Amino acid sequence: MNINVLFTSIGRRVELLNAWKKAYAQLGLSGKIIGTDIDQLAPAAQFVDSFHLVPPTADVDFIPALRKICTEHAVQLVFPLTDTDLPVLSESKTELQTTGATVMVSDTETIAMTGDKWSTYELFSACNLSTPKTWLPQDEPLSEFPLFIKPRYGSAGKHAQKVNDEQELAYCLARTPDPIIQEYIAGPEVTSDVLCDLSGSLLGLVSRERIEVRWGEVAKGKTIFDRNIAAGCEKLVQKLGVVGPITVQCIVSDKIPYFIEINARYGGGAPLGFAAGVNSPAWYLNIAAGQDLNLPPLGSYKTGLYLTRYDTSLFLNENEIESNSI
Repeated sequence: MNINVLFTSIGRRVELLNAWKKAYAQLGLSGKIIGTDIDQLAPAAQFVDSFHLVPPTADVDFIPALRKICTEHAVQLVFPLTDTDLPVLSESKTELQTTGATVMVSDTETIAMTGDKWSTYELFSACNLSTPKTWLPQDEPLSEFPLFIKPRYGSAGKHAQKVNDEQELAYCLARTPDPIIQEYIAGPEVTSDVLCDLSGSLLGLVSRERIEVRWGEVAKGKTIFDRNIAAGCEKLVQKLGVVGPITVQCIVSDKIPYFIEINARYGGGAPLGFAAGVNSPAWYLNIAAGQDLNLPPLGSYKTGLYLTRYDTSLFLNENEIESNSI
């Protein structure tokens, strides 16, 4: 059976693409991996079967370009790999799915909620999950420092920082777009990859402690299992109605997980979860092929597995760059 999968904004996500290639081989399925990006020098462009340069997500021609690609390549599954693509793909699911593709993105309400850090805080509170106390700029935050400030609609950790006194708080509030203020919680950060099917049912999850982060993405990490984190993720899935993969982030302090953010897409550290046994590429290919799933028990993945990353280089001639599809 031939299953073609499209990933948008592939950027540097080479490991993820290679994990999908491995899943094809494991299942004995054939098909193409298609990638799009706005940058013809995106490293992952060299690791897909067909690369397409597309307009920026906000451009009116973005969705028509994707629709054309889905039609020409008989795409069955579409996965976004950046936060920017989420609202546009969610709003355009019906249009794209007329091509026969299934867009693995949650509905617009879920995308709006997870993209708004204030709404996410309210969601955690409604689910009775521990979460840092949070204020909008017009509210009166705790007078006890340190505090934490971040953009209400930010991603990749940009403009997120600890503030130690009133002077720093005033400085950061003036320079952070749409800021929110949070109680500062010290402790290791844990990201959980949460995988759901098209009906919002939980397929599996894997939690990863972030040891080192570069540019908002994990550079060193290890797999762990925490029953409280897993139970919290299950609550969120039931409340949100998730489609496809999401990541749920928390900070663990005195053995209590404080939930802080949700990203409604594959996380940058997802390959660590694949290696630990949470093989979602194979699961999603199974679903697309109409095959039965043989899911492992929740939490049965390998813990204590470490990830450490390094940089590598690709060297391209001008004609190789120009040959990228447009």
